[in-house]
Amino acid sequence: MNAAELLSQPLTLKNGAVIPNRFAKSAMSETLGTIDNRMTEKLVTLYRTWAEGGVGLSITGNVMVDRQHIGEPQNVVVDDERDLPLLKAWAEAGKANGGAIWMQLNHPGKQIPKMLNSEPVSPSAIPFRKELKSMFGTPRALTSDEIETIISRFAISAAVAEKAGFDGVQIHGAHGYLISQFLSPHHNQREDEWGGSPENRMRFVLAVYRAIRKVTSAGFCVGIKLNSADFQRGGFTEEESLDVIKALSDEGIDLVEISGGNYENPAMAKGSGSVKESTRSREAYFLEFAEKVRQQVKTPLMVTGGFRSGEGMADAVASGATDLIGVARSLAIEPDFPNRIMRGEAFESAVRPITTGIKAIDDMALMEVSWYARQLGRMGKGKSPRLHNRGFWSLLEVLGVMTSRGLRTRLRAGE
Repeated sequence: MNAAELLSQPLTLKNGAVIPNRFAKSAMSETLGTIDNRMTEKLVTLYRTWAEGGVGLSITGNVMVDRQHIGEPQNVVVDDERDLPLLKAWAEAGKANGGAIWMQLNHPGKQIPKMLNSEPVSPSAIPFRKELKSMFGTPRALTSDEIETIISRFAISAAVAEKAGFDGVQIHGAHGYLISQFLSPHHNQREDEWGGSPENRMRFVLAVYRAIRKVTSAGFCVGIKLNSADFQRGGFTEEESLDVIKALSDEGIDLVEISGGNYENPAMAKGSGSVKESTRSREAYFLEFAEKVRQQVKTPLMVTGGFRSGEGMADAVASGATDLIGVARSLAIEPDFPNRIMRGEAFESAVRPITTGIKAIDDMALMEVSWYARQLGRMGKGKSPRLHNRGFWSLLEVLGVMTSRGLRTRLRAGE
């Protein structure tokens, strides 16, 4: 089969749910909620754009389960049914072209800027490395009761998502957020049942998964985004990741998305110039690890990071290493490329590394994430995204928006 035929094939998950093609929009933080973290029409417009562009599965940006702990200003929080009508519109928009939409659920743990919360929480009171201490505060260790409360919050959010019409949820267990912190021996140095051995460190994510399953129906999908590794000394390793995937597979999880890194080592935002040649030739950053996973579990896999061409995507699926092609940045600037590939057009992504001329900024994931989030904002307003960044001017634009949102959030918190 050629690329168009291969990537147009449907994928049936264990619970019978069908993804109509092999294109999956991986989660990107939209920051299109209100300043008090409510749902907005911009998200409806944005996800309808992707649905009409041909995506088979859309996974939303990180919806927070606790409005006291958000990763960025204007994250959406779903902890009750107050926004149910707009959430229903969001779900309907994501399914407008016959595709599926899942809500990604997240808690940032200590990965929350000081301007939003000066007292973050984490499994252990381990600070970020010195380069990030000015941005993120040192957390305090969660109590056992607080851990149980957070687990229940994930379940509450999942139940609301199903009621709103979402086809599933994805647990965010990657990129240094709370679940990732529990899994990491660097961030989790607890001596109780939630830390220590690998089995204890995976207890939290298993508890979250089981709590969600208890409050949702059998046909409701539950997946996870998981690091292949943290890529930092003393962090979560590939061997540990594989053990977590096997445990979740045994529990019946519907889909595992493989990514990697965190804010201290942002593998999830690498440019093509920062990866080894063997990875560049196959495009995907985490395909080799996915092949190791495939040898041990039958759970459907989604690999995200690095895909830039229709042929590269088709080759990855044909190899058997992945079932779904996870794409983020390419969809942020070319939201209709799945349709173009499925029509038989050759595709080469317009994504290029963002450069400002300031090395410290260019090396950070936050600049990449923020610039692409701006393109989501444009689409949320019904505008076309920009294909190329404007270097230093893009930096000024991003900093201006982040500062404004942070100030507005702090002012509201002080009211």
